[in-house]
Amino acid sequence: MAEDSVVREEHDHHQVIGGMRQLLIALIIVVLVMVAEIVGGLLSNSLALLGDAGHMLVDALALSISLIAIWIARRPADTAKTYGYHRVEIMAAMTNGVILLLVAVFIFYRAYQRLLEPAEIDAALMMGVAAIGLVANLTGILLLRRARHTSINIRAAFWHILGDTISSFGVIVGGIIIAVTDWRIVDPIIAIVIGTIILWGAVRLVRESSDILLEAVPRHIQMDAVGLAMMDIPGVRDVHDMHIWTITSGIHALSAHVLIDDQTVARSAEITRVVEQELARRFNITHTTLQLECEKCESCSEGLVCGITRQEAH
Repeated sequence: MAEDSVVREEHDHHQVIGGMRQLLIALIIVVLVMVAEIVGGLLSNSLALLGDAGHMLVDALALSISLIAIWIARRPADTAKTYGYHRVEIMAAMTNGVILLLVAVFIFYRAYQRLLEPAEIDAALMMGVAAIGLVANLTGILLLRRARHTSINIRAAFWHILGDTISSFGVIVGGIIIAVTDWRIVDPIIAIVIGTIILWGAVRLVRESSDILLEAVPRHIQMDAVGLAMMDIPGVRDVHDMHIWTITSGIHALSAHVLIDDQTVARSAEITRVVEQELARRFNITHTTLQLECEKCESCSEGLVCGITRQEAH
């Protein structure tokens, strides 16, 4: 089991390193397209294109923060930071989410102004620059498609670029409509759609980051199911004072008091080993702290999982 953990950790480490290289390439692409969209937006007078460029500016900042955070998170744990620097990634993801929220608000404000006073737009230039952005963003999606599963930061970058891709497509559609109908009001409407996409991704990112920082139970884990799984292991009579949280992306932790029969230390150690194996296999909980007891502690208030009996486990 220990060898499997080492192999898994090394595999995840290599995936994150690969993800960093892909993030760097994606950052270069985003910066180049952002410059093109700023110039194109100013020349064409397209708010949708400038809004997309603003989104790309935030993405460039987000990718930079993600790269720095992943690099810091690789530092080993020490006596002052016993969990290491994993939470730096989560703090960076939270920062990215808040910045995105502010960008969405700014786009909505500018779109409202344009709805009141539609401006002349060079639809051909608007579409040409957006097409370049679309191709570049699709390249970024392909780069981060697999690596996004290894880190919330890389996943945040993936959502940034996915939002950019949808935005570029929307700008192209808006440019076609303006070119055919001369409905200049389409430009701020497209900008509002882009702002909504940004807002949706930002809320998801802030919520996920907040859950981790607040040490909430991971969304894919049910407390009762974990308690029942532990109760089903021979030798375990009761489980109480259980806490489950996420340290960083993919690293879940558990602490609990486990009531067992009075028995030899060797047998108690075997129960601990089986519990840890079962938690890792079924729930991907790999950081486990168990306090074994021969009598239920007086502090147990029949709360979380305390009420579970062996009959319920079966």
